[in-house]
Amino acid sequence: MNNEKINIKEKVAYGFGDAASSMFWKIFSMYLLFFYTDVFGLAAAAVGTMFLVTKVWDSFFDPFVGIYSDRIDTKWGKFRPFLLWVAVPFAIIGVLTFYTPDFAHNGKLIYAYITYSLMMMVYSLINVPYASLLGVMSSDGKERTTLASYRMVFAFAGSLIALWMIEPLVKYFGDGTLTSSQGWFYTIVVFGVMTTLLFWGCFAGTKERIKPIKKDQSTLKEDLNDLWKNKPWWILLGAGVATLLFNTIRDGGAIYYFKYYLEKTDHETFSIFGMGTGMSYLTIYLVLGQAANIVGVVLATPLANKFGKKKTFFAAMLSAAVLSILFYFLTKDNIMMILLLQFFISICAGCIFPLLWSMYADTADYSEWKRGRRATGLVFSASSMSQKLGWAFGGAATGWLLAYFGFQANVVQTENAQTGIRLMLSILPAAGAIISMLFIFVYPLTEEKLSSITEELEQRRKEN
Repeated sequence: MNNEKINIKEKVAYGFGDAASSMFWKIFSMYLLFFYTDVFGLAAAAVGTMFLVTKVWDSFFDPFVGIYSDRIDTKWGKFRPFLLWVAVPFAIIGVLTFYTPDFAHNGKLIYAYITYSLMMMVYSLINVPYASLLGVMSSDGKERTTLASYRMVFAFAGSLIALWMIEPLVKYFGDGTLTSSQGWFYTIVVFGVMTTLLFWGCFAGTKERIKPIKKDQSTLKEDLNDLWKNKPWWILLGAGVATLLFNTIRDGGAIYYFKYYLEKTDHETFSIFGMGTGMSYLTIYLVLGQAANIVGVVLATPLANKFGKKKTFFAAMLSAAVLSILFYFLTKDNIMMILLLQFFISICAGCIFPLLWSMYADTADYSEWKRGRRATGLVFSASSMSQKLGWAFGGAATGWLLAYFGFQANVVQTENAQTGIRLMLSILPAAGAIISMLFIFVYPLTEEKLSSITEELEQRRKEN
């Protein structure tokens, strides 16, 4: 029963969940810093500090969501109910995050702290159970990698849709620019409706199959002790944080790179062979990146099946680091090379995430094999925790770096500020990729080890 093959319909339904999460996640990572500085009116350094404070706190909230979801039991299972219950609050608080109240500076900063903190907590309440669902849909390692690949294809598809639509919608609902507060508010209302429907589709179309071997409920102390001693979990946590640093700094700097370094305006559209596309250079860059991410996701499963998850992860991060360093040497007139490197770097990044999610499921098996207890929600909360920590440090660093290099919103930037923005799309992300490589180099769960663990767990379940 645990190895039951999952049909395409259910895999697609599972993918709906990350399509929803990723719409907001990508909007946050690409545009939220810009929204707070150029629309909302906050200083870059203040926003960077807010990102760090709110997301570090919220990162440590994630394991408690995992612990709670491990302990509930409904007619729908442990993890699926959260997709039903939290979808609407997720959308509402997302909309409020992009609302600009008529407050003074300090009032706006307090409002930003409150709404953004609530958004991250609600994100945890729906995304930790969603991530954990992968660990109980199948115990087959290859099936999990396939499920993770479906998840990431839909995640990047959701991100692509968001990036494709967001500028036209903001301009349509606002005054024709990206600095309209009304445009941002109504645009996020549209995305809130879309994410709610996608979460509900995921809830309706998926099934939980794996039950813990041990019937007696473990204590919180036992679960936390198991997690503390789960070495592969800690290694993946470090790799996940470093990978998110790589992505977050690149994503957060992109809009500044095009507006203030390349000096491409909102109204200047990209042309191919003299023919206009109707899309800005930034939109082309972002959409191309998401399309390349999907290519990377598609490649992840065959590469992992041939070379193993660990080797594939390491090679992808190594390639991303080298290409990111090359990105630094591109000048303003190298727009085609900028887009080309964005494409190949994004393929590498896209390859990483299905591997990461599948490897989290493997660490849940390792914990059950080693300790005799299964805490899937707690283990999978590492995924959201690493995202939040990586995003926290990356987002904070982005704001602080802008301030350090002398960035000022909506003015011509100094040469020092432009150099700093270039570093944020090249050398600094490369450092994050190298750190991730070092963590994954010492990851102990090879394919041979996992095969042995899976066989032993299946035998225990038959005897249970």
